Amino acid sequence: MPTLILLRHGRSTANTSGVLAGRLPGVGLDDRGAAQAARLPARLAGIPLAAAVSSPLQRCQETLRPLLAARPGLPLHVEERISECDYGDWAGRKLAELNDEPLMEVVQQHPSAAGFPGGESMRAMQGRAVDAVREWNARIEEQYGAEAVYLMCSHGDIIKALVADALGMHLDLFQRISAEPCSVTVIRYTRLRPYVVRLGDTGDFASLVPPEEGAGPAAERDAALGGGAGAP
Repeated sequence: MPTLILLRHGRSTANTSGVLAGRLPGVGLDDRGAAQAARLPARLAGIPLAAAVSSPLQRCQETLRPLLAARPGLPLHVEERISECDYGDWAGRKLAELNDEPLMEVVQQHPSAAGFPGGESMRAMQGRAVDAVREWNARIEEQYGAEAVYLMCSHGDIIKALVADALGMHLDLFQRISAEPCSVTVIRYTRLRPYVVRLGDTGDFASLVPPEEGAGPAAERDAALGGGAGAP
């Protein structure tokens, strides 16, 4: 079966302002995110992509723009089921403010039980994304063959949920996975099992630098809802 490249969108204006964007319109890439997207053609050079599949949200469309310009024949498909989690009433709120909500502890410790007010549950988010990948695997294999490679541009929590599924992990453990802006995660699907062959690869090790004094130990920071802003 095909090999899937999961690409998280580049850093967005919501990432840098500390806002949970969710599905709000008008959230595009910031300057760093645009630079990350501009490097994509070189990072993926030599990989014969059969197709690109994107979340409908602006920040994903902008991330793919340089790659599509460099490969004018690459088919682009929009897939609603890999759109950002529907955070409902939480969308547009500051992450620092949301940290005080009792639900945030559930999101961190027991995400399979978390449902966002006015939005969807994290179980539903994972279910629709996994269904989308399985269907696209079959579609890509049928059209391009079992050795085909294709790309999906999506969002941090979606990618983490897909990796958890590929690893056979319970959703309650998915916060142990990281997907920085414009990171590449690769899953090779086979008849017997999926293999995670790359995880959160940005080609940049800046996020490994210890935090500044007062920022707190990295091991004590909670997983960033929505995926976080990546290296400073």
